[in-house]
Amino acid sequence: MSLARPRIVAVLFGQPGAGAFNRAGVEGLARAAALPVAIETVWEPVPSRRAATVEAAAARAELVIAHGGQGEQAVAEVAPAFPDVAFAVTQGRITGPNIAGFEVLQEQSAFLAGALAGWWMRGAVAAHLSGEPVPPGLRGRAGFAAGLAHARPEATLLSGFCGNQHDPALAGHWTTAQAAAGAEVQFAMLDGGRPGAIAACRAAGIRAIGNVRDWTAEDAVFLASAVADNGVAMVAAIEAFLAGGLAERRIGLEAPEAVRLALAGDVAPDLAARLDALRGKILSGAVRVPEEWPGQDWAP
Repeated sequence: MSLARPRIVAVLFGQPGAGAFNRAGVEGLARAAALPVAIETVWEPVPSRRAATVEAAAARAELVIAHGGQGEQAVAEVAPAFPDVAFAVTQGRITGPNIAGFEVLQEQSAFLAGALAGWWMRGAVAAHLSGEPVPPGLRGRAGFAAGLAHARPEATLLSGFCGNQHDPALAGHWTTAQAAAGAEVQFAMLDGGRPGAIAACRAAGIRAIGNVRDWTAEDAVFLASAVADNGVAMVAAIEAFLAGGLAERRIGLEAPEAVRLALAGDVAPDLAARLDALRGKILSGAVRVPEEWPGQDWAP
């Protein structure tokens, strides 16, 4: 690493201004701007161009950050050809001589969200919706499913990946179908597609559970939000690089500024207390949050 301000290129997969996940990453980069680095942000919305974009970033950077699990494959392909460049993947777990992952544990707040759904529902059907089945998304789904089963063992989970994180019409179509199939609450891990899911939840009269940031402060349709502020992972990657080397880091419920379950004001106090006790059991190790779900995917 040079003594001058090292050049960092952060690659975000999507469009500027679309979605909470990338917004949190941008906010993390804004906080990191106070550090002695020169940061460039690159947007890549096309999946087939991810590796080429990461490669171009590596040609002019000392640290490349791929923001999100969508970047794992691209970094795995590119990093070996740039041994003098450091690569970080937020919400990623690939490792290598010059690769490290920095992660906020979405699955932990998702577990609490699943437990909330199970304890809150009158019936026994809940839904999960995401776009691409990338590893961190699969872990988040597994956490929600396990929390639901913890609270309501007989519950049914309608879990699907619609194929695109950023398509509101597609997300709305899937959400409407999940509500028609009996879901009372939907946990959505989406980015630019979220407005479609929100509108469909409202139209169907079901409640939503968000992720990444606190959606309960923005729309009354949200029962809760499984907060996992990936901007914290972005800053952690840059700080580790400046400290002289990358070493993977995972941040969970022990850091509520990064990972927590935010509740709407109409969640009953006794249910909130029950969830807080469950949080303590996760932190103590008495309750384990799995990273895989053995269930079957659902589709309209």
